[in-house]
Amino acid sequence: MSRNTAAVAELTRRLVSIPSHDDERAAGDAIEAWLHAETDAAVRRDDHGNVVARRGEGETSVALVGHHDVVNPDASQRAAGGPDDADPEYVVEERDGRLYGRGAADMKGSLAAAMCAFRDADPAAELVFASFVGEEAGGVGARAAIDDGFAPDYAVVGEGTTGYSAPDTTDVAVAHRGRRGSTLLASGTAAHASEPGAGANAVYRACDAVDVVRDLPTPGTTVLGHRMRGSAAVTEIEGGSGWNVVPAECSVTIDERTVPGERVPLDRVESVEGVEWIVDQDLPPMACDDEAFADAALAAADAAQSGTPEHVVKPHATDAGWLAGAGTTCVVAGASEPGEAHTDDESVSIDVLGRCQRLYCDLAERWPVE
Repeated sequence: MSRNTAAVAELTRRLVSIPSHDDERAAGDAIEAWLHAETDAAVRRDDHGNVVARRGEGETSVALVGHHDVVNPDASQRAAGGPDDADPEYVVEERDGRLYGRGAADMKGSLAAAMCAFRDADPAAELVFASFVGEEAGGVGARAAIDDGFAPDYAVVGEGTTGYSAPDTTDVAVAHRGRRGSTLLASGTAAHASEPGAGANAVYRACDAVDVVRDLPTPGTTVLGHRMRGSAAVTEIEGGSGWNVVPAECSVTIDERTVPGERVPLDRVESVEGVEWIVDQDLPPMACDDEAFADAALAAADAAQSGTPEHVVKPHATDAGWLAGAGTTCVVAGASEPGEAHTDDESVSIDVLGRCQRLYCDLAERWPVE
């Protein structure tokens, strides 16, 4: 293990051990303190809890972006504490060249790699580091930072792209899908089930709306030669108040995966009498709009590993969607592998952490091209 990889692994251990599923302040404190101690950068903690640091000079800015919140840990991922220890540290274990613990993959490992790269790089432009809060809650930290004026020209977001094109290969995502979560509310008129004609059955109306969803076209687009297609799926249905009552209400949940520029025309469900469509969440997709930057990121990824990385499309939404919507040119590259995030045995490869540190450092030093 190289000295740089060992340093990234040790920082990952520290960050993963800090609880940040419902209060990110302690993790933010640790990140802020490390940046002050290890760099001469201008470090700022904003009113939302985001940590932003800047070093280097130039008309162009390149950001290394991550988040320090995590989803709720499994009981096995929390250390045993005393009766007064309401929020004990998370368990961090090393086995077979991997670090196990809540947030190791999503995404404190890549965050640690970005912090070390931020410290070690000789940047070709202004280098920015940003760790946001609330990514798992819909990108609230990134959105707040953008509203406050956070606007780097370019960004690499450290969400997972390892193992997409081939095992143990860290790729560069030039696009990702977004997620729009919707609810269909079907309203009717209750009646006794022995006289169904006396009411208007909300479940029937909901089923008619589901039939509309099944027949809707799913849009597709192409980003830097890579084809993306959206999707929409009914995932939940709930209605009725009793076995002998014609239901007056029924709700249907829809999970839609969106692509840049187009959406499934879900508003058509409102052609069904008594059905209302409500958008509950809308996480935007991302498409890189600068092929040269995408190529530079791929070259950095190639130089950082023995495998041959590729440009890929990521199926999941990230904070890159919010940044791209605000005008930042983004790619995504990080240590996490498919199926690792949010699991009870979440882990990250130590070797890949070192690889990501090299990738981020190299990209900061090679972009922009003179």
